[in-house]
Amino acid sequence: MKKISFLFAFVIASATLVSCGNDNATSKINKGNLENAKTRDAEIKKGTASVSLDKKEYDFGTVNEGDIVETVFKVTNTGKTDLVITNATGSCGCTVPVWPKAPIKPGETGDVEVKFNTSGKPNRQMKTVTLTTNTESGREILTLKGSVTPKAK
Repeated sequence: MKKISFLFAFVIASATLVSCGNDNATSKINKGNLENAKTRDAEIKKGTASVSLDKKEYDFGTVNEGDIVETVFKVTNTGKTDLVITNATGSCGCTVPVWPKAPIKPGETGDVEVKFNTSGKPNRQMKTVTLTTNTESGREILTLKGSVTPKAK
């Protein structure tokens, strides 16, 4: 009985392997996917985007509580492919960044505008903005620092 079961399994396995060889694999290739892969591979070979900042830190000095501090960080793409900033997050709700949503081409510059509301933030302050990018590190950190003179009570 074991011999018959083994023979039957062998015949089925052989038939399955032989029947798979009848189709031409190249006829199953989707030409659109092939072109997309070639384009993607060409972009990958260019390398990652790279960021150069005019400043990583902004010292706003001494301001009065309630003032709104504003600055602009110049972001230059020094890489060989488009720089994409997918997100910019302040370290708290008082720090609000506005970043370019469109890709920054190699050699071009974009502005990241940051506003810091000093209301309720007396004394020495240091706030950060984290940019999520398609660079090798994946993020860049911008810093605002200074002193806020408290309101008289």
